[in-house]
Amino acid sequence: MNHIELFAGCGGLSLGLEAAGFSLLMANELSPMAAETYAYNILGANLVSGEDVNKTLWISSQYSRDDIKKRLNENPYDATGFSPQKYSDFATQISSDAELKRTLWVGSIIDLNELISKKGSALLQRLQDGFGEGGVDLVSGGPPCQSFSMAGLRQRNNYRNELPWEFTKFIQSVQPKIALLENVSGILRPFKVDNIKYFAWFEVAKAFAKVGYIPLCLHINAKYVGTPQNRPRFIMLGLRHDTYASIISSDLDHRFRDALIPSKQLFDNVQKGQDPDYGCLKYYDIEKDRDLFRGSILSSLFTHSESEFVRVKDAIDDLHDEGEAEGPYIEKINSIFNNKNKLPLGKALNHELRKNGNIVRARFRLYQVAAKLEQQIGREITAHIKSYGVSEISPKTINLIRKHWLLGYDGERVDDITPLKLRKLLRLLYSSKHSQRILNMNKPSPTVLAAPDDCGHYHESEATQRTLTVRELARIQSFPDWYEIRSKVTTGGQRRKFEVPQYTQIGNAVPPLLGRALGLVCAQILSTLT
Repeated sequence: MNHIELFAGCGGLSLGLEAAGFSLLMANELSPMAAETYAYNILGANLVSGEDVNKTLWISSQYSRDDIKKRLNENPYDATGFSPQKYSDFATQISSDAELKRTLWVGSIIDLNELISKKGSALLQRLQDGFGEGGVDLVSGGPPCQSFSMAGLRQRNNYRNELPWEFTKFIQSVQPKIALLENVSGILRPFKVDNIKYFAWFEVAKAFAKVGYIPLCLHINAKYVGTPQNRPRFIMLGLRHDTYASIISSDLDHRFRDALIPSKQLFDNVQKGQDPDYGCLKYYDIEKDRDLFRGSILSSLFTHSESEFVRVKDAIDDLHDEGEAEGPYIEKINSIFNNKNKLPLGKALNHELRKNGNIVRARFRLYQVAAKLEQQIGREITAHIKSYGVSEISPKTINLIRKHWLLGYDGERVDDITPLKLRKLLRLLYSSKHSQRILNMNKPSPTVLAAPDDCGHYHESEATQRTLTVRELARIQSFPDWYEIRSKVTTGGQRRKFEVPQYTQIGNAVPPLLGRALGLVCAQILSTLT
């Protein structure tokens, strides 16, 4: 089985798919920073040192191939578009399929679609043929989705909303047997424009149908496949007509075949030129449609029940104490995702402790205290901090906080603070950041986001009032310890608009365990083909 990966990011989905038995034909990623991580871990190419750089090809760049280091630091939006002033590694004829197979193409998917559709270009035919493998089994990817995310701007006209359509355009050109689109849960919630609700997921489903694919829509969660994280995600599986026909005539569980009936009806209506109304197609939710996930081809997506969820403690506690042994979860991910490229293995990779300022540390200590109190009291403390004091804090809560040690604005421990000094300290800790929280060591983590200061460590020693390291977040995302996240750690200012540093790479990634589970589902579907 082979696959093409679009919006590849730092490689979480590719890593998972390869663990499920897929081999990479080619990948595409816009960000040079994420591309550096992908190339290093998936392809064994060190772009900084110049090792195996031919495995990475730039669709378009402001710099020549001799300036790889400049390419790794350029604004990818300035690099997009073909012009005489720009360089493309595809400008010269690449003679063999072997040179293209298992490569990473850096650049915009819009440019990629233009590149393969150019008149006289042989690239499209070679892609359709899987570089000599007789076709493409799977095209997968997670188009950037900030405007769909509930944590983002939710702008209907945000340019990022165009990218799922570009994904569909590529599918139409290459004609894989299966297409897999991954996105945030926010894509399920409507935009309201002129009092009319707009459902992005339903529009994408119709676009899949228009280009010849029967769309099966799923709402899943990474915690059900053993990832120590509550990470709900939307998945759309697009089945080419012959793939669908093979499933229907196979001995697969009847639940899965029945689940495809509304999808086929929508497909038939779209193919007839109709515009189906919202409501004719449902998405299957892992929380509400458990029989489907437990008893069908989708069972790879439901391997852990609530009592079996992996805890944050299982993922990162050994990193807190150097002498502590790795637990079963760490042994599992290091075993499943074996180190094909023989990269260095060690806990120290990407585990530089964050040097948070005294105010940030003091705020995290307060949140640690809030996490220990009753839920209602904890919410009162959080609301007071995030509203800059508009939401009042009661004398009762003040007295409850005083029973615990705190950190002062100077970073020193305070054991018996007076109510007056506590209120003064609280005023210094005001922050509008909406998602800061302390991890619960005995539960899966909240969804890992792209900012480094979203979650505080649960350990209460005076040295651990800090945000998580890149490695700790990578563990929570189910990356093995040998997987090194490359490029700079964080960024700021205007560079946030185009740079994808280590924390962002991890936050944007598909958890490899979830990628593997999705790959196993696709592998079962492909096994029905004759």
